[in-house]
Amino acid sequence: MGALETFGWEWGSALIRWLHVIAAIAWIGGSFFFMHLDASLRKQAKDDPALAGTSWQVHGGGFYEMRKYLLAPPSLPEHLIWHKWQSYWTWMSGFALLCWVYYGQSQLYLIDPAVMALEPWQAAAIGIVALALGWLVDAFLCRSPLGDNEPLLAVVGFGYVVATSWVFTQFFSGRGALIHTGALMATIMTANVFFVIMPNQRKSVAALMAGQKPDPKWVKSSKVRSTHNNYITLPVLFLMLSNHYPSTYSNARVIPAIVTCIIVAGALVRYFYNVWHLDHDHAPWWAWAAAAAAILCAFGFAATASPGMRSLMGLADLPAETASLDQPKAPQEVVDIVQTRCMMCHAAQPMDWIGEAPKGVLLDTPEHIARFAAAIRQQAVLTHAMPPNNFSQMTDDERKTLARWLGVETAQN
Repeated sequence: MGALETFGWEWGSALIRWLHVIAAIAWIGGSFFFMHLDASLRKQAKDDPALAGTSWQVHGGGFYEMRKYLLAPPSLPEHLIWHKWQSYWTWMSGFALLCWVYYGQSQLYLIDPAVMALEPWQAAAIGIVALALGWLVDAFLCRSPLGDNEPLLAVVGFGYVVATSWVFTQFFSGRGALIHTGALMATIMTANVFFVIMPNQRKSVAALMAGQKPDPKWVKSSKVRSTHNNYITLPVLFLMLSNHYPSTYSNARVIPAIVTCIIVAGALVRYFYNVWHLDHDHAPWWAWAAAAAAILCAFGFAATASPGMRSLMGLADLPAETASLDQPKAPQEVVDIVQTRCMMCHAAQPMDWIGEAPKGVLLDTPEHIARFAAAIRQQAVLTHAMPPNNFSQMTDDERKTLARWLGVETAQN
């Protein structure tokens, strides 16, 4: 791979991610706003019976009067704004980014030979089929008798996502498993918009234009799917960001537990705000404590299960010769390991397909190795996130040597 092509991969990733973040901000912001709007609606005695309520809001120096109809207004205005492309562009850009980073560079990010030796096309096929299957299962659950019992439907859907996160760990690296769990939930969200919410809105508009009354079940079905999207938004955001933090995915065994805690925490935060917007005086403040407890549990699962971490207080019985992190340069035995296992990427002129040292971290001299000792401690000793999927085959003994230098007592394998 030439240098220009390498930079093309890097810039392509940056631009697609830029688009994805912009679209997600627009979609999530709109979703949160309309949930808030629904909760802030107030109905007065003099109001039109067809109105669900009215909300007065102020923003940017202007005043806005917003009204919601129970079904639809008697006639449609000339200009009707549809909220759909924020969702579509979020998914399309997210899927493009998944293909660009995880399927296009699967050997580095997605395939872990220690988990399953897959060909790149096989890994991509498993991921894509799983995303499509996620929507089909969700649609089946919503249209089954469970659809009439929203709390039970939510519990079953929640269990399905957690179970799927475990299935992903049987095929992919921990990093790939977490990002695909987030992508699964995001696919369900956009599919709710594309296959349910928008078709129901089109049916309502067609009925109005034909002089008919829209079917109330269309409104109810759309509202249920919109509420589902609202409650899983925050967990999806965390899972999307998790690929930047090795401690969240370094041990695949606890990924389902982490996913469980994050979904619970995110849903509780949204529950608080949904109720708070409706009635400040009866806001469930306990939800914050429960969400914090869930996050603390996720942290506990991640920390105690991370490779190289036997306990959070394991520094007390370190051998006397342990080195400190502020030394000017690394010892030769450490230099030999790092230059053999890490320098093919972390050098001034790394391998062609890398282009530039990731995050500007250079490990090509004893001084540079000492400078980034804290990063080596986190990435190669505590979490084993580096080398990615251990493609340079760093051994356990080499990690223990790094651990002794960095002041870490490693787990016993």
